[in-house]
Amino acid sequence: MPILLIICLILITPFASAATVTNISNSPESVSPLLPGLQAPAFTLKNSQGKAVNLETLYKNKTSIVVVYRGGWCPYCTRQLKGIQAIESQIASLGAQIIAVSPDSPEALAKSTIESPNYLLLSDNEMAYAQALGLAYFLDNKTATAYRNKLGVNFVDLDGNDRVALPVPAVFVIDKKGLVQFQYANPNYKVRLDEKVLLAAVTAASKL
Repeated sequence: MPILLIICLILITPFASAATVTNISNSPESVSPLLPGLQAPAFTLKNSQGKAVNLETLYKNKTSIVVVYRGGWCPYCTRQLKGIQAIESQIASLGAQIIAVSPDSPEALAKSTIESPNYLLLSDNEMAYAQALGLAYFLDNKTATAYRNKLGVNFVDLDGNDRVALPVPAVFVIDKKGLVQFQYANPNYKVRLDEKVLLAAVTAASKL
């Protein structure tokens, strides 16, 4: 191939961004979360030590509560995680496990005070899992700037420019076949699922 043609191909080939944009909505109200009855996406994510964890394998072991949250910097998310931690023993007695996923890096996850063999924190720092669940949305520029300046949040660049994204907070209950049995997602990040409702959903899924 002529050298000139090779140079031209290099110049017109776009650089890959940190993560591929396939399903990111323009607002939290317009996301389309995965519905009950559908197969949960099988992904490999990293834990707080940076080790790969296969979600499909986890699903097969136990009924899984998958909590998708915005990050350890979010006080509403922290409150939610602590609330679920308070009922962890009841969840374990039902033969279920808790998998909490956020865009936080493995290094950020390592700073969490949640440590339990039945409560796993995983990093979705490229937002691929959030997109597969139909939860990802772009922040408007004003909100993105405020979060960066006031909270010091570092977001993954998803499309080669300054637009950044977050997941709508959500909770899924997934059975051992990998099927979603329960789903709760609220575009208002201040409103979270009540723990009593979660226990009822896990109880029902554990009987399947």
